[in-house]
Formats: sequence, structure tokens, C-alpha cells
Amino acid sequence: MKSYRFNISGRVQGVYYRKTVCENALKSNFSGYVKNLADGSVEAAVTCEDSRLEEFKDILKKGSVNSRVDRIERVNIDSFYDGSFNIVY
Repeated sequence: MKSYRFNISGRVQGVYYRKTVCENALKSNFSGYVKNLADGSVEAAVTCEDSRLEEFKDILKKGSVNSRVDRIERVNIDSFYDGSFNIVY
């Protein structure tokens, strides 16, 4: 398994984006986190099999009903997330 960090920009704060991403990631048994950043973007991280990476990216793209995702940037990271998916405040 590998870990990835994402920066999601667009209308992703104040529209239940984190809550929706967290709920959908938990339903799909992903491990990681999602949090707001000071610049108005959202950061998410996940540990998953390569074969499930697109499934997680789809969760990020879909977001919530009122969100709008303009860009998703991804980097590989060394951290390992196991067991749960959380909103970080």
C-alpha cells in the first residue's frame, strides 16, 4: 500500500465538503484524513492499494452537493494511515 496527500481547490470550504468526503471514505473503508487549509483549499490524505486510488479520487472529485472542485494535486508521502478516516480540525 502507498500513501498520498491531496490538495483540493475550488469551492470546498463552508459547503460540507469535508463531512461528505469523510462519510464516503468511511463507507468505502479508506484510512486517512481531510482538513481545511488557511488558503481556502482542503487537504486530504489516504493510504490505499494502487488499484483503489481512482476510487478515492472520485470521492474527492464528487465532494458535496454545493461544492465545486477545480483542481486536485497529488503527492506521494511516507506516512501510513490505518483504521479510520477522520476530519482534522
